[in-house]
Amino acid sequence: MLVVFDASFLVLLLDPTVQGKTVDSRIQHLMKMLESAKAQIIVPTPALSEVLIGAGDAAPQYLEIINKSSRFKIAPFGERAAVEAAASHREAITAGNKKEGSASWSKVKFDRQIVAIAKVERAERIYSNDSDIVRFGARDGIEVITLEQLPLSPEDRQGELDLDPPC
Repeated sequence: MLVVFDASFLVLLLDPTVQGKTVDSRIQHLMKMLESAKAQIIVPTPALSEVLIGAGDAAPQYLEIINKSSRFKIAPFGERAAVEAAASHREAITAGNKKEGSASWSKVKFDRQIVAIAKVERAERIYSNDSDIVRFGARDGIEVITLEQLPLSPEDRQGELDLDPPC
């Protein structure tokens, strides 16, 4: 199984300061599921760049984590991905909506690169919290899963019982 993590999921996985109990539980459960499925996590170079920009002094540690794990594969924006992204750009321009509702032209290009890499790598799904990637992935036939769509771990789904006696 091949899956893609964009920057929003990589940050949740790598940066402990952004994880709350629910986020941490969902990400940990996802990683257990991917591990048991022997999935490979593709990290597109545009997403990696975005994570490293915000990582500051932690950037070398993030790279070490990614490079040490056989589960991760850094995928470049190469020739085939460039062709895919260019085709998506041309389609949007022909349709008269080159930004497709996105905030900026540069963000659109970046997100299309990530989706193009996912297509070229034949990923089954993309994990992303970016609405543009959700939209572009759906258009290109790639399932995109957001954090809130991830299941909680079985332990966290168990509710607590109120065992206080009535007054």
